[in-house]
Amino acid sequence: MSEPVPQRSDYRHFQPITTRWHDNDVYGHVNNVTYYSFFDTAVNTYLIEQGGLDIHDGEVVGFVVSSACDYFASVAYPERIEVGLRVGKLGNSSVQYELAVFKLGEGEPCAAGRFVHVFVDRASNLPVPIPAVLRAALEQLLVA
Repeated sequence: MSEPVPQRSDYRHFQPITTRWHDNDVYGHVNNVTYYSFFDTAVNTYLIEQGGLDIHDGEVVGFVVSSACDYFASVAYPERIEVGLRVGKLGNSSVQYELAVFKLGEGEPCAAGRFVHVFVDRASNLPVPIPAVLRAALEQLLVA
């Protein structure tokens, strides 16, 4: 039994993205691997802007340890999209993001996926607790 397709109202934050010429593949639509780039862009923009993550010099970085995506409809260049973002699970050093790609203004997604970040010490690559400011930003996206 498959899970129901998420809807726009299921997400707490939206990141606008404009597709680029090179996102299209030979079939004339955005290639499946590009959706992971959309997810990464939405999450990291949120972490930097809302959670204070310093991707260049911070002591803590997030490593993706798991990811998945289901596709429902095509997106193509040129198109404005929005990536919906929510947090499904928030642990001590890890977080599971749940994401969906929507065409601008549409209620049903073109794709939905998830990925897990484990936060680690930049120098040792060992897991560390999620810093307080970052945790507070992630808690804003947490769904029951």
